[in-house]
Amino acid sequence: MTFNDIFKSGFLENITEFSAVDTLIGMLFALVIGLFVFMVYKKTFNGVMYSSGFSLTLVGLALVTTLIIMAVTSNVVLSLGMVGALSIVRFRAAIKEPMEIVYLFWAIAAGIVIGAGMIPLAVIGSAIIGVVLILFANRKVHENPYILIMNCTDEGAEETALNLTEKAVERFVVKSKTVNAGGIELTAEIRMKDAETSFVNRLGDIDGVSDVTLVSYNGEYMS
Repeated sequence: MTFNDIFKSGFLENITEFSAVDTLIGMLFALVIGLFVFMVYKKTFNGVMYSSGFSLTLVGLALVTTLIIMAVTSNVVLSLGMVGALSIVRFRAAIKEPMEIVYLFWAIAAGIVIGAGMIPLAVIGSAIIGVVLILFANRKVHENPYILIMNCTDEGAEETALNLTEKAVERFVVKSKTVNAGGIELTAEIRMKDAETSFVNRLGDIDGVSDVTLVSYNGEYMS
């Protein structure tokens, strides 16, 4: 047995066997669908600070996942090695928005389906997911919750401010009330009838109301 015979095996030969045309087609569709996921995420983003890095990650995930699945489906031995290699990878990036998980899984699922050769399924499924997300993401913007914080000097100013707020908004629920030597601080969750916020100016004009703050609230942070 010569030196060349040692490294000449069916295992190595099978790894190098792949179709360049199929690879290019798969990667092209992965790029198109990844860009579609990127556009949908950008259009439906409702957070405070838009992250372009996360958006590009969605495109990269679709491409990388497609490449991995193509390699795995081409060789059984390679698939076992790939599972072992990926099992030691740990991701510690924080997810700021729950919807980001949906986009991450969408990009990964699209890459898996394309890599498996089911391109029509990836195209049709991505189109349906994109339409659903676009339709429901910004469906009722005016019903988004807000947090209203008011500082009142006495009970009279508090009662006047509460009555004005209750008439100006669709829903009004007091979440906390703090009484100290400096006055009364109220924190309430409100649902506005429309995007008009002029009632906040009228609250600030009430005698005895020293400070009024209105912030958007999504359950995790205030903006």
